[in-house]
Amino acid sequence: MLTVVVAAVGLAVVGLAACQQSAGPQDPAADPSTGATAADQRYPDVLDAVVTCEGETCDVEVTISSPYDTAQRYADGWRVSTPDGEVLGEHTLTHDHASEQPFTRTQRGLEIPDDVGSIVVQGRDQEFGFGGRTVTVPVPDR
Repeated sequence: MLTVVVAAVGLAVVGLAACQQSAGPQDPAADPSTGATAADQRYPDVLDAVVTCEGETCDVEVTISSPYDTAQRYADGWRVSTPDGEVLGEHTLTHDHASEQPFTRTQRGLEIPDDVGSIVVQGRDQEFGFGGRTVTVPVPDR
């Protein structure tokens, strides 16, 4: 009797494993490590940022990916801070960029103190606020 139960449990486990393997993500854009799709993404991701400075101010060119982008919920800005969290400035986006993903915009005239060697850029979502992938970039010598 014990042999029959063990065999039945073994078959059930094999059957379950086969079902799980074949039931993988249906969305080809799903993240293979998590199965998450673009629709699951809660915050925009900052993909890149470039700082250029002239005189007392700097411009920050930011590239953001917001794959769920709609007119009702979209990446509506970013903030620039020091590595220890001091906010140096925020930039507001006034409309969605649904047809332009990822997209790049520039924040001009940002004042970055001379003793700050790098900045952190983080995106903001209309509904959930700040979050997602950030980038840390060096500030050129001025």
